[in-house]
Amino acid sequence: MLSAEPIIYGLIFIGVLVLVEGIYLVAFGKSISLNSKVNRRMDMLNKTTSREDVLATLRKEMDQHSNNRGIPLYSLLADRAQKAALAFTPQQLILIMIGVSVLAFFALSLATEASLAIRLVMGIGIGVGGVYMWVNGKAKKRLALIEEQLPDAVELMVRSLRVGYPFSSAISIVSKEIKDPLATEFGVISDEATYGRDIGEALKHMAERLDMQDMRFLAVAVSIQQQSGGNLAEILEGLAKVIRARFRLFRRVKAITAEAQWSGKFLSGFPVFVLLAIQVLDPHYYDEVLDHAFFIPACFAVAIFLVLNLIVMKILVNIKV
Repeated sequence: MLSAEPIIYGLIFIGVLVLVEGIYLVAFGKSISLNSKVNRRMDMLNKTTSREDVLATLRKEMDQHSNNRGIPLYSLLADRAQKAALAFTPQQLILIMIGVSVLAFFALSLATEASLAIRLVMGIGIGVGGVYMWVNGKAKKRLALIEEQLPDAVELMVRSLRVGYPFSSAISIVSKEIKDPLATEFGVISDEATYGRDIGEALKHMAERLDMQDMRFLAVAVSIQQQSGGNLAEILEGLAKVIRARFRLFRRVKAITAEAQWSGKFLSGFPVFVLLAIQVLDPHYYDEVLDHAFFIPACFAVAIFLVLNLIVMKILVNIKV
């Protein structure tokens, strides 16, 4: 008799990811999607006449997650949610985690014959793990897009400065000419400068919030130029070359280490895949050893070694540039 429970667990987990993405798009509109070509800030400005309200809304979204790290359970998501600039509030994310955990529990109750304890643990694991994976995916995709857009943005600032625009206007031009997500980030800086905030301070805050080294380089370059003077266009032109060279080097390192990364993932994932396959093909395969004293400790030992394999392989290929 075949056991379909592992497949059911996987389908429920995928359903959680799709459900959370659907809720996000329904709640905040397709323009917030990273795949959209719409500049979200400009879209919001077209719908309202209050530039100050748009700035307040975007700043609240960008900073709300870092300001709520102390909330229990939410601390797991705060850093990644901040980098993803999610429009969901911390309270909404917690409610979503609870809601999808409950839905997963009921789905497991209807589709499987697992015990109550297993259904509770799996329901919470699927709910929390699914939301975390969704948030982490959003953050990684957003940061990757920003890293790719940054050299072009800096070069556009250089061209704007050379034709006579002040730096604040160059920031504003970047916010209008490039796409999201970097367009909205620079748009917020432009609006903050309009209302009196120092541009160097705003850039530094953005760099710390995104935790990006290239953005820190930009903030430091602008701050030094403000304090000591100099040709900002030449400084930023050199910085653009450095950022683009670093980006190419990162891509090269990623290509070279791809085999090692996938080897680590395969070596850790293959035993789990085999275990699931055995459970599906022969659910009673382990019945004779389930009661053995070393069975549970051996399972924990194998799980620890698999996790350690992933960690060690990640450390080996984590090359700093």
